[in-house]
Amino acid sequence: MTTAQWSGPRADRGLDVTHPVVWYVVAGVVTTGLQELVFLAARPFVDSFAANVLAIGLTTIANTEFHRRVTFAHMKASVAKLHLQSAGTFAFYASYGSLVLVLLHWLVGSPSATLEAVVLAATSAVGGILRFIVLRWWVFTTG
Repeated sequence: MTTAQWSGPRADRGLDVTHPVVWYVVAGVVTTGLQELVFLAARPFVDSFAANVLAIGLTTIANTEFHRRVTFAHMKASVAKLHLQSAGTFAFYASYGSLVLVLLHWLVGSPSATLEAVVLAATSAVGGILRFIVLRWWVFTTG
């Protein structure tokens, strides 16, 4: 018969700001905000699809580099995996965002740039969950 040792209640240490999830969320919020600002700035000059691709293109590389240097700094990453992940992130968000914009235009007809930006921000949040999983368990490994 085995017995379990009771060590008493675990001390709650609160939010650990060094945890990758915290930094990932911070980077995601900042990047999404920057994407939407670039999108809205470009929108008077180009259509929503081009503005979306431009915004994603300008923020993906910086976001991935932030994750390499800060979020997952304690983990190893293959250079090939890192570049593949950046290209995949760009392709995913450009395609995913474009499909969402097509759906929005189909449902609303002629949405405002602000509504497009809000919908793209929500889309980015959903995609960010999948990206964290890819970064954490495929790109940046502990071994």
